[in-house]
Amino acid sequence: MTRRKFAGAAAAALGTVTAATMAFSQAQGQERPGWFLQGSAPDPGGRVIVGPGGRVIGPTPATGGGRGASLAGSVPPCSRSPLCGNRLGPARSSLQRVQWKQAMGYTYAYPVDLPEGGGGASAVGIDSKGNLWVFQRNAIGNPQLFEFGPDRNLLRTVGDDVIGHQEKAHGMAIDAEDNVWICDANGATVMKLSPEGKLLMTLGVRGKRGDWDEAKGQRLLWQPLDIAFAPNGDTYIAEGHSNESPNDADSGDPVNNIGAARIIHLDKNGKFINQWYGNNVGQGKFSMAHGIAVDPRNGNVWIGDREEYRLVVYTGDGTFVKTMQMRNLTCAIDFDPQGNLWLATGQDGQLLKIDQDGNVLGAVGNGSGLGHGQFIETNYMAWDKQGNLYTGDTSVGRVTQMLPPRK
Repeated sequence: MTRRKFAGAAAAALGTVTAATMAFSQAQGQERPGWFLQGSAPDPGGRVIVGPGGRVIGPTPATGGGRGASLAGSVPPCSRSPLCGNRLGPARSSLQRVQWKQAMGYTYAYPVDLPEGGGGASAVGIDSKGNLWVFQRNAIGNPQLFEFGPDRNLLRTVGDDVIGHQEKAHGMAIDAEDNVWICDANGATVMKLSPEGKLLMTLGVRGKRGDWDEAKGQRLLWQPLDIAFAPNGDTYIAEGHSNESPNDADSGDPVNNIGAARIIHLDKNGKFINQWYGNNVGQGKFSMAHGIAVDPRNGNVWIGDREEYRLVVYTGDGTFVKTMQMRNLTCAIDFDPQGNLWLATGQDGQLLKIDQDGNVLGAVGNGSGLGHGQFIETNYMAWDKQGNLYTGDTSVGRVTQMLPPRK
């Protein structure tokens, strides 16, 4: 074939592929939204009073405290590591954040009232009965776990007498049997509770941050942040806050000296299967495992590496699949009941519907702030049977319900 004929054939083939791709995209109706930059809102750190209907009515009085005192002040700040942040760079509050134009037609509501003066609502979950569970950061002695019925009236509080004080309430997930799992990042535990709020199992040792070494019978956790379940009931725990984590790599404690983000894989009864680390050489690195989700169709494990603005995907047994660089913080990742993939962008203030390649298909949320439909830090997500989307705000004591347009 001559060069000219080859070029013509190649051009024709490329035109066919391009046309087919465009036709496929149009058939799927996936017109992607545009984006723009918007400044950051000041972070109140959970120290605001939220009144009825989710309205912020003022700062927390000096005598109160949303987050309250820590358990023992035993968790040091990140130090001696580049992951602690470049002190010569600008503050996070000065960041211009990527905002995606909204065209999905969602509206916003605040369906439950949490205790006034409480801290941020770090996570939410919905069980098979439609009950809404909320995990909140509160002062010692105040409940941190709440169950609201389908009518969103309060059914139950779970207090320190059951779960102890959660030093840094973080992720929460509800399994197929309606058991509620909660993560205490700084307290170094993951707890499993029955649908009635009774403690069934504790993973890790309270107040003892460390490495899981099954060969030694050493079952410690290091900054557990989130949990996800495979279709067969296997449990995945995401560990490691990166820029907020204590750097334990040089720890003199022999049971706690790895100091790296990691994923721990257990069966549904808590038996160890595998673990893998994010700071290994080669593809698939992650400096933080802030969010985790399991694809219900193939069992792949999705990790939100928040401060690196990326998603990292592994198979269920820990084999690296791919990395996707994003324009937004990747605080939480989840699949809705229809199998669609969603990303919570934390301090960027939106929840994004994305495809399996990380392309943004739609956005919900009015960005960074304390106003209606805004967030200081949106995080872990849940859906009810009507298709409504829920999320808490780690820095504001309220839960936002996002209602899609009704057909």
